Amino acid sequence: MENNNQDGNSKMGEALKKLLATGISAAFMTEESIRRMVSDMQLPKETLALLLQGANRSKDELMNRVSKEVIAIISKIDFVKEASRFAEEHKFRIVAESRGDQRTRLQLHRRQRRQLW
Repeated sequence: MENNNQDGNSKMGEALKKLLATGISAAFMTEESIRRMVSDMQLPKETLALLLQGANRSKDELMNRVSKEVIAIISKIDFVKEASRFAEEHKFRIVAESRGDQRTRLQLHRRQRRQLW
């Protein structure tokens, strides 16, 4: 009887570990992934709903914090200064070629002649 109780406790312990691991990693998973991951645990619908709600809240909070950090970092960058420094420290070679065909030159020449008259 006592051995049966220990088996039940170990199964419960494993389920609890898996549930906690799922809760932590849920911020990086889709709702369907979470459902598949805990499907073998046979959780009550309320518990599953609570887990999914917590995961969505965690995702939102994580995204808000990351967004704020990225905005704070980007707002400190002086892009004009950085571009200027980059241009000063690097060599550039610009090659351009322009070619107009004969008809284009003739049309331009005719327009200019008309404007003179």
